[in-house]
Amino acid sequence: MSISGILHIQGLLLLFCGAAMLLPLPFSLYYGGGDAPALALSSGLTAGMGFLLFKGTKLRRELRPRDGFAAVSFAWILFSLFGALPFLLSGAIPDFTDAFFETISGFTTTGASILTDIEALPHGILFWRSLTHWLGGMGIVVLSLAILPALGLGGSVLFKAEVAGPTADKLVPRVAETARILWVVYVAFTLAQTVLLMIGGMSLFDALCHSFGTLASGGFSTRNASVAAYGSAYIEWVCLIFMFIAGTNFALHYQGLRGRPVAYVRDREFHVYLASILILGTIVSIDVIRNYEADWVKGLRDSFFMVVSSHTSTGFVTGNYELWSPVSQFVMIIAMLIGGSAGSTSGGLKVIRVYLVFKFIASEFTRLLHPQAVVPVRIHGKPVPREIITGVLGYVSLYFVAVVLGIFGLAATGLDISSALGAIISCLGGVGPGLGSVGPIDNYYHLHPVAKWILSGAMLLGRLEFYSFLILFSPVYWKK
Repeated sequence: MSISGILHIQGLLLLFCGAAMLLPLPFSLYYGGGDAPALALSSGLTAGMGFLLFKGTKLRRELRPRDGFAAVSFAWILFSLFGALPFLLSGAIPDFTDAFFETISGFTTTGASILTDIEALPHGILFWRSLTHWLGGMGIVVLSLAILPALGLGGSVLFKAEVAGPTADKLVPRVAETARILWVVYVAFTLAQTVLLMIGGMSLFDALCHSFGTLASGGFSTRNASVAAYGSAYIEWVCLIFMFIAGTNFALHYQGLRGRPVAYVRDREFHVYLASILILGTIVSIDVIRNYEADWVKGLRDSFFMVVSSHTSTGFVTGNYELWSPVSQFVMIIAMLIGGSAGSTSGGLKVIRVYLVFKFIASEFTRLLHPQAVVPVRIHGKPVPREIITGVLGYVSLYFVAVVLGIFGLAATGLDISSALGAIISCLGGVGPGLGSVGPIDNYYHLHPVAKWILSGAMLLGRLEFYSFLILFSPVYWKK
């Protein structure tokens, strides 16, 4: 393993992180929150450490897969450690465990928060908090491939280790160009939503922060009541539409923006993603309109907003689903587990994996009836290679093992089972709100410090999709 090369990459990424910490300064100075010195000092410390690592090491050879796994995993941890500095130095979150939890929740686009009064924080800190979403949404390493040519060497290894989903398909042959294309699409949608939210009455500050949270499928808001605080149907519909966009494979958006909207029509995962939202949203809507909301228009909007928010692992809130029936709450859990499409900023199991599991089950039923038949799992009429099916089944199994172990660990800290279930599913899937004491109108502040570290690990595992991080603990990984 190239220790020098891995540290060299960490240095470059920390230099970028330090520069990103300067972006909230204009808002800090404009609103006069007194957080500018903390942001400037955090930027200097982060960039200084990055400079030392960068100048003290060299990238001597092309990265190998084992180098890529370590580089990506350490990048997320280092970003979360140094990204917590603005919270600590400003006094906004004086406890290290809480500051780290809030930061890793931001970078992994989870949106689980320990803050009890968000609106009391200075604007610069709030902007940094939302910016962590936006940077983590498309991926820190993917961003580095887009703008840091020094990482071009071995870039494909980093890209495969970072990009979520069963496969890391490239849009163009060069990985750096692929990263730039994805980020251009990402930025374009962010600007579009920002403009639309400002038309709806949001300030530039609020519009940017909510666009960061939406396109990254993050969910951090600048208001205690989240999107519900604005009381605007227009703003809710804008956020709902862009949450749906963020949960769609960005490769499809690239094709669509190039004048090939037929890509959406031909993509089976997109069909399943859309159908899942429509079915789950309809079930919740019927329940909410019949039992909880007399205004059927508002009931329909709240139901689909919350389903889309959970399905795309965004976590924005317009209603308290804990007041709904157990059926609707169970639907929300299903939406959290499924997640968005591969190649999107959403978390969860991913639609394509869930679809492949059900296709595999159907093929096994056919094999029971016709033992001699060859029944391959097909997508778009083409058989899916057996190794991909095996990988998907292994990932889904590992995901549920993590859920069970997470519930056990959280229960050991004194958390009730309902809250433990909601918290671990939410943090593994990058959703934010869970059930019980960590529901949509609650937060994670009251949890035991050990529980916060367990959930921080769950956020990292979910964001890196397990294997990129867990492989570091395998004895085989460290053998020559």
